[in-house]
Amino acid sequence: MDLSYIYLEKNTNMVLLENLKLLVNLASMDGNLTENEKDYIRNIAKANGFPTSSAETLFYNSHEIVIPDKLTADQKFEYVFTLVQLMKVDERLFENEIKFCSGIIKKLGYRAEVMAELIIHISKAPMAAEKKEALKKSSAKFLVG
Repeated sequence: MDLSYIYLEKNTNMVLLENLKLLVNLASMDGNLTENEKDYIRNIAKANGFPTSSAETLFYNSHEIVIPDKLTADQKFEYVFTLVQLMKVDERLFENEIKFCSGIIKKLGYRAEVMAELIIHISKAPMAAEKKEALKKSSAKFLVG
C-alpha cells in the first residue's frame, strides 16, 4: 500500500499522537470501530514512524480532545484532512461525526465553511500530492489568524 498520501511532513510525536487520538475518537463515534478505520489509523501511525503496537493500544479507550499549541498551517490542514478522510472510510457520514469534525476545525482556527469544501473534495481513496496541495491552498483562505 502506498503510504505517501497519508500525512505529515516533519512532525513531533506529541502532535502525531494527539491526531491519532482524535481519529480514534472520531472512528468510535458511531459505536463501531471498523477494521477499515483501524487500518487507516494504523497506516498514518506507520507512515510517520509511530509504533504500530502503540497505535493499537489507542483503540481501546476514548481520549481527551487535545489540540497542541503552535501547530503550523500545514499541521492544521493535516489534522483536518485526516479527520475528513477517516469519516469517508466507512462510506457513511454521520451527523455526530460531522459535528465532531466541525468542532475540531473551529479549534484549529478554520471557519466552518471549510468543512463543505473538504467533504466535497476528499475521498477515502489516496489523493495525488498535487491535488492535496491544491486543496491545502484553497483551504488556507478559511484559516483565521
